[in-house]
Amino acid sequence: MEPESLFGLALGITPPWYVKVAEFSVERGRLDLYLDFQRGACFPCPSCGAEGAKPYDTSEDTWRHLNFFQYGTYLHARVPRVQCPRGCGVKRVEVAWARPDSGFTQLFEAYLMILLREMPVATVAGMVGDYYDCF
Repeated sequence: MEPESLFGLALGITPPWYVKVAEFSVERGRLDLYLDFQRGACFPCPSCGAEGAKPYDTSEDTWRHLNFFQYGTYLHARVPRVQCPRGCGVKRVEVAWARPDSGFTQLFEAYLMILLREMPVATVAGMVGDYYDCF
């Protein structure tokens, strides 16, 4: 099995999304996973739910994810805006792994919330290694 497929399974990524590239750097202490959607994919309209909304354009986003082992992990994806077939206009697709306008995956946010109930912020910041990005 290719590493990209394995990371896709570990993350619970489902079609039309897939892990396109996995880049690991020991020197930087991080794993970067680049997600993409399949060519020709359609999405439900984020406003009305109409099926078959085609990508209009995309923007690049990055989310901090839970570490894989001791390495900080970041997800990167081209997120499409879609043209609604029912006339809602052009809307940005919501990704399954993160809340809208968040720089963190839902799993990373949940992890932080659990830790912050029990520990000082400085301790949690040291554990996740993202002093400025997280707090």
